Amino acid sequence: MEQRTLGRGGLKVSALGLGCMSMASTYGPVGDRQEMIGLVRTAVERGVTLFDTAEAYGPFTNEELVGEALQPVRDRVVIATKFGFDIDLETGARTGGTNSRPEHIKAVADAALKRLRTDRIDLFYQHRVDPAVPIEDVAGAVKGLIAAGKVGHFGLSEAGMKTIRRAHAVQPVAALQSEYSLFWREPEQELLPLMEELGIGFVPFSPLGAGFLTGQIDENTVFASGDFRNLVPRFSREARKANMALVEVVKRVAARRGATPAQVALAWLLAQRPWIVPIPGTSRVARMEENLGAIDLALAPGDLAEIDAGTANFAVQGARLPEPVLKMTRL
Repeated sequence: MEQRTLGRGGLKVSALGLGCMSMASTYGPVGDRQEMIGLVRTAVERGVTLFDTAEAYGPFTNEELVGEALQPVRDRVVIATKFGFDIDLETGARTGGTNSRPEHIKAVADAALKRLRTDRIDLFYQHRVDPAVPIEDVAGAVKGLIAAGKVGHFGLSEAGMKTIRRAHAVQPVAALQSEYSLFWREPEQELLPLMEELGIGFVPFSPLGAGFLTGQIDENTVFASGDFRNLVPRFSREARKANMALVEVVKRVAARRGATPAQVALAWLLAQRPWIVPIPGTSRVARMEENLGAIDLALAPGDLAEIDAGTANFAVQGARLPEPVLKMTRL
């Protein structure tokens, strides 16, 4: 398995990680717990070392699942989890708001360590920026956790340019997590140049456009009850119909290369920078193994040029997130 490095602190991970959020009902019914544990362990056997979870997934149930699955192989993997939402640590009740007060961050870390069955969190992200707490205080709290040996590296998710710089000045940021794919190329404008400048790794979530770039979704697809895509403007029937032109570009390259659209979309991301580590999520072993095939798919310059020509200026129809969620990004 190809290894990549996140940040100048030397956090080495597999070129593709596994996003575990989809095992916690985000895309419909919750998967069978033992099957999900088996999926995570199969990923380890295939060479995946980066596993991404968060207290908010469930809440708590996803961390517990990941902790149980990885406990037997803890020293072979990198566990990333997140803090930052206002979630009661006893009941799991949440207000929908953010909470990155230093004392809360420390309490979340201690609770996460128990759920993850470990003595350290390898990568601890602020899930969303808290406008009520100076980012310097947040970075300082994580710096203290690193000094205490409870956390290995600091990360940010969906943060804006100024926030990233201010945080990095207090505690070096190892990785930024944000959406990036052929379906959402906004990070190319400012974020990627900043990551290059500061030496920060980039961990794209939804690298397959929440499944759209697999070619398995079209205007007639009906999502399960509880699937968050039912709430996303980009996944309205009209938007899907308009956005299929983008998928057709990926399909053409995939057919020529004897690959799947998902593999082409992931290989394109991997080709953008050597410090990009996508975390496609799935609840199926077959899909996970298909995704891993992207690592061995070296797109030729002609392939990359064709993809860029057909997608770089494509105007994707529909917002990428519901409006209340979108307001919590790029702060």
